[in-house]
Amino acid sequence: MINTTLCYVTQGDQVLMLHRVKKKNDLNQGKWIGIGGKFLDGETPDECLLREAKEETGLTLTSWRCRGVITFLTDGQWEGEYMYLFTADGFTGELTDCPEGELRWVSREFVDALPKWEGDDIFLQLLWQDAPFFLLKLRYQGDTLVEAVLNGKKLR
Repeated sequence: MINTTLCYVTQGDQVLMLHRVKKKNDLNQGKWIGIGGKFLDGETPDECLLREAKEETGLTLTSWRCRGVITFLTDGQWEGEYMYLFTADGFTGELTDCPEGELRWVSREFVDALPKWEGDDIFLQLLWQDAPFFLLKLRYQGDTLVEAVLNGKKLR
């Protein structure tokens, strides 16, 4: 299992989204996601968050919160993953070009219409509802979400 971070940076009703269109062989190709990435050896979740935010956006996060941990399980097509989910509402700096894709500020309502992983809708709703810290398990077969368990309660 790999460890990763994912962060949704907000500014008012706008959310910074990353359209993954630049990397070859990208698991997230064509999808819209938050910013983040894999831990480096010895990194903590917040150290990974801050490094990835700076590398992908040019922004230095000044206010962030860990909102939950998501366990991704698959049919073996990809390695399993523990993803630390963050939101951030404070930053300094200016947006730069991202090597992973195109960054765009979009309204929260518009995020629902963007192409993304099916399980993302579950945790995004929890974020928008300001739910307390949560544990979410998402099991995929290929690109299809086949199981979702939130804090021990089966959703699907």
